[in-house]
Amino acid sequence: MENVENPKKREDAYRLLDIFTDTTGYEAKMWGPSIIGFGSYHYKYKTGHEGDAPLVGFSPRKAKISLYLMLDESVREELLPKLGKHTSGKTCVYINKLEDIDIEVLKALINQSIKFLKETYPD
Repeated sequence: MENVENPKKREDAYRLLDIFTDTTGYEAKMWGPSIIGFGSYHYKYKTGHEGDAPLVGFSPRKAKISLYLMLDESVREELLPKLGKHTSGKTCVYINKLEDIDIEVLKALINQSIKFLKETYPD
C-alpha cells in the first residue's frame, strides 16, 4: 500500500485494511501484486477449472479503488443502491474515495459476500 502514489488513496487503503480486518476477522494477505484479500475459498467450475480466491478483498488502483465482493443477486439489488457513489461489475465495486460511501453498508456487503461464498463453496 505504500506504493500507492496518491496520499488520500493510500490513507483510504489503510482505512479499508482496518475495516476489512475488523469485519471479517481474517488477516490480510496479498493475492498477486495488488489485491489485498481476506479469507479464502476453493472453487471448482463445471468446466473442471478450479482454484483458490479471497472471500473478499480490495485493491487501491490508480484510477479507482476496487472492492472484490461476490454477492447473491437479491443482496446486490438491496444493498448496492444504499452504498453511495460507486460503479460496479459482476464481482467488483469501484469507488473513488471512502467518503463517497456508507461504511456500515460496506460492512454489510463484506459480510454478505462471505456468507454467499461459504454457502456456494462449502468445502
